[in-house]
Amino acid sequence: MASQQQVKQYIAYWFLVGKTVYINNGQQVRKPQSVIQQDQFSSEFEACWQEILSPESGHCYLQGTDQTVEELLSPDWDVEPCARCEMPIPLKNSGVKTGACPCVDVENWPNDELPKPHLPVNNQQHLGGISNRLQGEDNLDEIRNRLDGIEKHSPDFPKTSEVYYGNRK
Repeated sequence: MASQQQVKQYIAYWFLVGKTVYINNGQQVRKPQSVIQQDQFSSEFEACWQEILSPESGHCYLQGTDQTVEELLSPDWDVEPCARCEMPIPLKNSGVKTGACPCVDVENWPNDELPKPHLPVNNQQHLGGISNRLQGEDNLDEIRNRLDGIEKHSPDFPKTSEVYYGNRK
């Protein structure tokens, strides 16, 4: 079963590629100009998402698909990566195969020369994780000393200078 957060992210990814969402049973179209604002979804996207969830909006669905958002939030559906483009797509848990990926009608997609759409990233949290990993390498001198000890006991083991500096013979 797809969670509300997964369906929200699915819609956000496809907005970033240029897709629209039909609301009121296809009578109106929504496509926020901005989806991501710094490390969160934009207020414009959040307002659009709330409109999509509103019962007053009727059936809402992504351009190029047949499944309504309401259906995607039922236990019958999951959101998984497309085998072709790795973008999220709805997959029915059982029964008849679902339609094609929404990317089928996107010109020049997938395009590996462009950055792939992504969700908001908290830069401070991301950089903090990198910093923590680097600080975890404070014992690098200890690791080098252990490798030096291994070199002394195993003549066929690559020398530390070869491993660290690429000085292969």
